[in-house]
Amino acid sequence: MIELRILTPDDWPLWRALRHAALEEAPYAFGSTLADWQGDGDREARWRARLEPPSHNVIACLGAEPVGMVSGMPADDVVVELISMWVSPAGRGHGVGDALVQEVVRWARSVGSRVVRLDVSDGNDAAAQLYLRNGFAYTGELGDLMADGVRRERVMSKPLTG
Repeated sequence: MIELRILTPDDWPLWRALRHAALEEAPYAFGSTLADWQGDGDREARWRARLEPPSHNVIACLGAEPVGMVSGMPADDVVVELISMWVSPAGRGHGVGDALVQEVVRWARSVGSRVVRLDVSDGNDAAAQLYLRNGFAYTGELGDLMADGVRRERVMSKPLTG
């Protein structure tokens, strides 16, 4: 059974461990690198700040094992950005990704947002399929430049109606 847990700034060691694992296991999927969050970037104050409201930070566990993470971050009064999405290899194929995406969408609705947006890297087909089956569509916009300085992310969005 998948258990979702909403994090607070005091949970920063758990978020840190998952974020480091995500950046190490799937560097192709993120705009930041593991090096960005190590060394001088690996400070308790920075991790705590990352988990402060108004962001909505969630981990997923299978049994006692944390196997996924995601954040919802208000971009403005009507848009929430879905960021930092990752499911560990042990969590894949169990519905963890769907549960995490659906939690951000639920939260976005609860705070009055009208749209959830995200960026997905070209070639990250498993993530793109996850977002498509959860009602997201490509907008045609290009997102941020990836850490390699060459590739750009593609923007997807989901309107929140009803």
